[in-house]
Amino acid sequence: MNLKQLNILLADDDADDCFFFRKALEVFPLSTPLVVVHDGEQLMQLLSNEANELPDVLFLDLNMPRKNGFECLSEMRLSEKLKHLPVIVFSTSFEQEVINQLYLNGALYFIRKPSEFSQYKKIIIHALTLIAEGLPVDANGNILQPVKEKFVLTVQNSEDQSTPSGTTIKEK
Repeated sequence: MNLKQLNILLADDDADDCFFFRKALEVFPLSTPLVVVHDGEQLMQLLSNEANELPDVLFLDLNMPRKNGFECLSEMRLSEKLKHLPVIVFSTSFEQEVINQLYLNGALYFIRKPSEFSQYKKIIIHALTLIAEGLPVDANGNILQPVKEKFVLTVQNSEDQSTPSGTTIKEK
């Protein structure tokens, strides 16, 4: 994918997380226009409006008011317009049952929100790099979900391990 910019939609009700997300984008090498919504109803209204162009990627928080991330993801996958939108779920939750359900519901990746900004920035940049470099597509041009083992993107502290493509960033 030879992009000049990457249009990003962030759905998150936490003001601090939105601020950190914006700060992380400052170091990304592509232009990254960012639109932010703060609840699930706002998100679905924005995405459903025929006049609006879809973003290149949606970062979706699970725990939002009015309509949570699970409800939004399910609704998107039932919509002809939205079912192929790349959705990266971004949450503090790390329960395996939740992750399994998100995979089954068609999320592209899952990221557990790191508590340290340096890790937060690295995981956002890693996810955006995966999107910008181009994701595998099927014969109809629809983005393919990764195998389940590569669904969770993480940042791990380690002194001597390398970075496997598409799954983990090792922090030195």
